[in-house]
Amino acid sequence: MFQVAAAYILDLVVGDPRQFPHPVVIIGKGIDFLEKWLRRWAAPLIGLRLSGVLLTIITVGSTYMIMWGIMAGVQNLNRWLALLVSVWFLSTTIAVKGLGDAALEIYKLLKSGNIAGARRKVGWIVGRDTAGLDESEITRATIETVAENIVDGIVAPLFYAFIGGVPLAMAYKAVNTLDSMVGYRNEKYREFGWASARFDDICNFVPARLTGILLVLTFLITGRPVKRAVRIVLRDAARHPSPNSGIPEAAVAGALGVRLGGVNFYGGIESHRAYMGDPETNLDKQHIVDTVRIMHVVSGLTVLLGSLVTYWVSMLLD
Repeated sequence: MFQVAAAYILDLVVGDPRQFPHPVVIIGKGIDFLEKWLRRWAAPLIGLRLSGVLLTIITVGSTYMIMWGIMAGVQNLNRWLALLVSVWFLSTTIAVKGLGDAALEIYKLLKSGNIAGARRKVGWIVGRDTAGLDESEITRATIETVAENIVDGIVAPLFYAFIGGVPLAMAYKAVNTLDSMVGYRNEKYREFGWASARFDDICNFVPARLTGILLVLTFLITGRPVKRAVRIVLRDAARHPSPNSGIPEAAVAGALGVRLGGVNFYGGIESHRAYMGDPETNLDKQHIVDTVRIMHVVSGLTVLLGSLVTYWVSMLLD
């Protein structure tokens, strides 16, 4: 409980310093190695889909076991050192500062009229083509990615940290990294990335719905139109291609009174994303700031309520 709260504060203050090797980067390198190895040796024998299943099992299982071994070893050396190591590892699973800073930098670029800079910056945090986006589309892309990442960059890793500590939180980040690297529905990854994408959906199912509840509490606290947000979630969330991402995107769209979704381009190929919300207000760069504020309140509520529930459960078990 204490470690999770401390990790959250550390992320808010420090974020992810570039001078330290990030565990997710190491996981990514491992996935890249395993993909090449499995495609070369396993796929010709068992097929792409089963090879992708192996990739998911090996990556997530080895991440959990390695982190369990590291924490057990450090705990045997010194419990205070174990506390510090735990806080650091947990902080690397959370993306509050990084996500907020990136979004606000885009806002500042738009505010200064630097559309080209904003296009480049938003291209770092979204997968769609950004070279031809205007201010409204840059704003939409930023809001959508911040809203979506409330689940997999904040609530989900905190959820798994509370119930399983460092090993489970890092295993979740392995799942999330797998999905971001191979969980595509294109020709290359449709079969090989199937297991990774489906497992990511499963692991985010509960956190996404907890996020929906936390967003309602956030809107109550911040004076946002709760009824409209709930109505939009019930109407539009299921239209999203992800069974989980539609909840935070629809909720934020309803709270802000804007419409998200529409036409995106990926590698020059047009793709239409279902609309979320009603265009009661035109998208404006200020909505980026509003979304970041919502994200911060949700993250704080997650830590507060998670700590209270964990404490209550520990008291019941004593």
